[in-house]
Amino acid sequence: MPRICSVVFRGGGKVFDFNAGDLDVAPGDGVVVDTARGADYGRVVKGPGEVGEEDAPRGLRKVLRKATPADLERIASHREAELEAKREGRRLARELGLDVKIVEARQAFDDTRLGITFYAEERTDTRELQSRLAERLGRRVELKQVSARDESRIVGGYGPCGRSLCCATFAGDQDPVSIRMAKDQDLPLNPTKISGCCGRLMCCLKYEHQVYVSFRKRAPKRGTVVRTPAGEGKVTDLLAPLDGVTVDLGEGRSATFKLEELGSPAPAGRNDHG
Repeated sequence: MPRICSVVFRGGGKVFDFNAGDLDVAPGDGVVVDTARGADYGRVVKGPGEVGEEDAPRGLRKVLRKATPADLERIASHREAELEAKREGRRLARELGLDVKIVEARQAFDDTRLGITFYAEERTDTRELQSRLAERLGRRVELKQVSARDESRIVGGYGPCGRSLCCATFAGDQDPVSIRMAKDQDLPLNPTKISGCCGRLMCCLKYEHQVYVSFRKRAPKRGTVVRTPAGEGKVTDLLAPLDGVTVDLGEGRSATFKLEELGSPAPAGRNDHG
């Protein structure tokens, strides 16, 4: 049975599955894998684990070997060429009057090509830029336009929470984020409060979304009269992170209770304290 491990390439982003065979690899290991465009270097983020032949992805390619010191030296040797390509790409883009931002240059592991990613608000014709770059650098150049979210993932940075950006930290974190997720969490719909460095909705909005959805299905609504260990009271606040509610017990008293501590709602028609 195939032993499948998940691998990301430089900058993270999409996760790809490979057959590790008999190789002893673990999350965090550098590996050289066989891709449709030749050998490439990546990092293991999951596995390996055995799967049945019928469950294995079609066209599954192999991990060729664990990365050796020579492989790592080879990658390090590309850095100067990549920096030169970024500088030259930015200069030529200005010359051509293109409204693009060169984000990253990456030399292929097997030295056959140089990939350059760029960000632009709209779809941009970069054929002239590609041609001039190939001529100036003396090698095959491929240009790829990326989204604002991908730009932040590649460049990296820190969010308002003080931690490394989610998109740059969690490999394969490409699930969409919607404004509904912010609404379900009672967050202010102020773009400055719920947008990340990329100007798009923050990735972290999706991490607790299911917690809030589940909580709302189980929790009483605000204003509902419920039974608590301290007596009957009216729900005044919903506290999804605590899986609880705040209850007004009357006479200036209020307390917080877990949902599991609440009894059945008081009989219909009871809108005030007894």
